[in-house]
Amino acid sequence: MNSLIQDLRYALRQLRKSPGFSLTVVVTLALGIGANAAVFTLFDQVLLRMLPVQKPQELVRFEWNGAFNGSMSSFGGDRKDHHNYFSYPMYKDLRDQNQVFSGILATDEAQVGISWHNQAESESAEVVSGNYFQLLGLNPAVGRLFTPQDDTAKDSNPVTVVSYNYWRTHLGAAHDVVGQTILINGHSFTIIGVAPANFDSAIGGYRPAIFVPTSMVEIAIPWRAPIDDLKNHQSVWLTLVARLKPGITRQQADASMRTLWHSLRANELPLFKQASERFRKNFVDLSTFEVLDDSKGFNPNRTDLQKPLFILMSMAGLLVILCAINVATLLLLRAANRGREMSMRYALGARRSRIVSQLIIEGGVLGFVGAAAGIALAPLVAASLVRILTSSDPGSEPYSASVDIRVLLFTLGLSIIATLFFSVAPVFHFFRPQLAGALRQNTGTLSKDSQRFRKLAVGVQIALSVLLLGGAGLFFRTFDNLRHQSLGFETAKLVTFALDPTNSGYSEDRTSQIITNSIDVLRRLPGVTSVAATTDPELVGDSEGSNFSVQGYKPSEDENMNFEQPRITPDYFSTIHQPLLTGREFTAADTKGQPEVAIINLAFAKRFFGTPQNAIGRQLQEGSGDKPNYNITIVGVVGDIRHTDLRTLLGAAVYLPYLQQKHPHGVQMYVQTSPPPTTVEGAIRQTIHQLDSTLVVDGLRTMNAQVERSEADERALAFLAIGFAGLALILAAVGLYGVLAYSTEQRTREIGVRLALGSPRSVVVLLIVREMAIIAAVATVVALPSLIALGRLFRSQLFGVSTFDPITLGGAVTLTVIMLSLAAALPARRAAAVEPMQALRTE
Repeated sequence: MNSLIQDLRYALRQLRKSPGFSLTVVVTLALGIGANAAVFTLFDQVLLRMLPVQKPQELVRFEWNGAFNGSMSSFGGDRKDHHNYFSYPMYKDLRDQNQVFSGILATDEAQVGISWHNQAESESAEVVSGNYFQLLGLNPAVGRLFTPQDDTAKDSNPVTVVSYNYWRTHLGAAHDVVGQTILINGHSFTIIGVAPANFDSAIGGYRPAIFVPTSMVEIAIPWRAPIDDLKNHQSVWLTLVARLKPGITRQQADASMRTLWHSLRANELPLFKQASERFRKNFVDLSTFEVLDDSKGFNPNRTDLQKPLFILMSMAGLLVILCAINVATLLLLRAANRGREMSMRYALGARRSRIVSQLIIEGGVLGFVGAAAGIALAPLVAASLVRILTSSDPGSEPYSASVDIRVLLFTLGLSIIATLFFSVAPVFHFFRPQLAGALRQNTGTLSKDSQRFRKLAVGVQIALSVLLLGGAGLFFRTFDNLRHQSLGFETAKLVTFALDPTNSGYSEDRTSQIITNSIDVLRRLPGVTSVAATTDPELVGDSEGSNFSVQGYKPSEDENMNFEQPRITPDYFSTIHQPLLTGREFTAADTKGQPEVAIINLAFAKRFFGTPQNAIGRQLQEGSGDKPNYNITIVGVVGDIRHTDLRTLLGAAVYLPYLQQKHPHGVQMYVQTSPPPTTVEGAIRQTIHQLDSTLVVDGLRTMNAQVERSEADERALAFLAIGFAGLALILAAVGLYGVLAYSTEQRTREIGVRLALGSPRSVVVLLIVREMAIIAAVATVVALPSLIALGRLFRSQLFGVSTFDPITLGGAVTLTVIMLSLAAALPARRAAAVEPMQALRTE
């Protein structure tokens, strides 16, 4: 122990004697370790971490495939993933008739208006079955949680559980909130408890403010009332999670549930009276049912975030490897100047183990300080990363940026591995010292093995730098292509926000009038040129569709006739500047009781009518057309746009008047301005508040800001990749500079002799940089094919750029050459400036 303390004190003295060297190493390690800790913070929550519930390994969820004909909604609005969702009657059948689960819970998301002490806000909510908390094995922080008795008959259980975060941030963490009343969508609910502190939701990445029973769904989600979701077999909207009975494996549950599934599907088949024989076969016989592991929770965002996180984790891993190599190189160069010191210690009888211990402790101190700095940096980077990747505002992030015990353990392990790697480099140098040679010389020398390691290290750094630069170039080109492509409408002077009167307690009968009044008052604001609204907002990932029949067109048996179906108010296309190709827009006369009309997009017109002009006056019918009633007349055709995201054009779409909707609900408002849109945001909020103080203006932002949110993944990948690549290039340049500077110092006598014998100074410069130039060339040649291979692996993340992109590859090589040339310039200049006589006299 005394020896250890002595070595530690000596290590600290040595590092204090070289503050510049110590600071360089600590900063290098902090950047590499901090970047890894930040990325792992999100990587762990999205892809690795189990739900913070009792025995999460017993949890499973369900996924089905087969024919589907009905309405659906999902977390995030993706209509393609309907196989993850179930109707409420099917939920009850699965819950009550299975033999392999101790229980099955159901859950769905909602956006509600919450009023507390006369302050109205729009918040997320989770609609859950009464056994939700019991099945997950959770205990309340305050009060009690739901039981099945809190979820009985429809609209008969006005109770709520608030999340721990909402209780702390909005309710003042007051214990007396239990029993108090809170308004949800204008209806009184009694707070019965507070959810546990470490639990957000059974759905990954979802952080609701409150929980309400499924029996209250028509109050929490008013637009569901006409669908009668609690009885409708053809409306899929619930995510189901089950807990296996003791002794039952997932494989056994899977086999048992498949039989039950086919039986229940057969019972539902009579609901589809006009179904074809093929539909019947796909609905029952060919339908599949799978029991999947749910220990990590169902996460709708996992697929979208998985590849970006793997890419970022890979880049961060490469960066920490570069940092470790760079530090190892610096320690080797420092070791060269300590040759006389270590040789003297050996000559005086020091044991090899004591020398090794000293060097390991010095490296360990550097590694510890670097890791501590990296952990301190990690939450700041992680917070930015979460906001960028999830397009969330500060305070509403779906994932935590704090460093917990899992991140600490990961960082500790990473730090130990990196520290051992760079600490061992000088150990090998001094493991078998050449005492006589070292004591005779005034400067230290590196062994041939050390010299080989030094060259290999620089080569690896250059190769990884080219690799990271190329990847950054591909992602930046993707981001740039997405940013500059045509959306089909204009965003420059648009302001958008969500407005849902039902969240303030308005009935459906009054909702459309409130929306109309809001449009009218906003239109009169100074600087506002046009206002309109839609039920299917642009570039937020949502999708709203329905099945349509076209008069005179007979679809094939398997043809998909489900199309995007936004409901819009008059002047919508002129407000967002989506071009009207032919016909007219909707007007205030297109209301209930008037002839039903539609506007289609160019994709729909080309598919069914050939040209936009041929579409005007043609008839449509919403539904399958089993009972022909083509009562919707096409009155206009508009251009195609990018709707759900920036990558894909909206397919065939049918726009219908909002004012002809039977059951109107909330909308996304769009306000076109003449001055910069940010100048009218305050006036918009104030105007809506004056119209009715209970109305909530949710997510008010410019449309340009919404576009930035839509391209969040690409922007995050591009700029983080550029950051990693820039750091890698700087590290490679520092490593090359250190090696060349030391090489120049060691060859001073040789350079003096060459100059004295008449060698041109240009030849001396070439002598210094030639070997490293060859290493850099070989490293680049090795890196380029690797870059192309990795580009193919992640090509789904690219847009408008090939993996073998000459601009990207050439740019990566050019930047590398420029940076390395700058790094080599100073040592080469010193070599050329050597005075022969002075060099010879010094030796």
